[in-house]
Amino acid sequence: MALITLTHTIGCDALEIARRVADSLDVEIYDDVRLKEEARRMGLHAEEIKGFNEKAPDWFERLWSNKPDVYLHLMESVVFEAARLGEGVIIGHGSQVLLHDFGCAMHVLVTAQEESRIRNLMHQMGISREAAQRQIHKSDSQKKGFFQYAFHKDWNDPALYDLCVNPDKIGLERAAQFIHDMARSPELKACSIYARDALERLSQTKRIEALLLEMDLRHAGLKVEMPEKGVAQISGVLYKHEDKGRIPEVVGKIPGVEKVQLEVTLMPAAYD
Repeated sequence: MALITLTHTIGCDALEIARRVADSLDVEIYDDVRLKEEARRMGLHAEEIKGFNEKAPDWFERLWSNKPDVYLHLMESVVFEAARLGEGVIIGHGSQVLLHDFGCAMHVLVTAQEESRIRNLMHQMGISREAAQRQIHKSDSQKKGFFQYAFHKDWNDPALYDLCVNPDKIGLERAAQFIHDMARSPELKACSIYARDALERLSQTKRIEALLLEMDLRHAGLKVEMPEKGVAQISGVLYKHEDKGRIPEVVGKIPGVEKVQLEVTLMPAAYD
């Protein structure tokens, strides 16, 4: 089995490369459409997944709403859920960061020279050189902003990747073959049952964190852990007594959560 994250810049035919790799390895490809299908399978609604884009919210959105952070946690939950099978090609959405500590995942960056990207976009979209260049700069800027907001990292940091491929130099077929061959390397271990269990628990943890944000609780930091499958452990400080009763009821409705353990402190003011 092969679990691959593929990050790319626009204009370098990365999606075609990802398709060829997935076909050659006989694994699923998780692009934007497939990840949203996975979200719906998990029981998320259209409102909850509409923010699944690699774009940082503006300051006004973050000032007046916690929705951007809710969307981020849900997106992360879906990426972990997709990775839980231990195989597939996951396109973008911070997957190279989210799965970086899993040795069974291989992280690939596909990019090319800007001039080549401009030519590709001009040909594919039938637009002018200036329009293509604007598209590239906008996309790169949005990707950079998203990574800074979501992970406080630079998306093109080479330390995030195991392989960087430039199809402009070697062509699509050879680029796909390089990724395929590395994924089949005996040194790259398959995801163990323990890694897959950890991914499942991470998926549920992120979903619970999103739900707690949506509940608009009065708290001084809540920590969510899944020490074992099906058990959600929530600790921290609450300011309203009724919230202590709401949390197990709401969190317990998440699929896969069988038990909610609360280890919270109620501030004295909550009893006034």
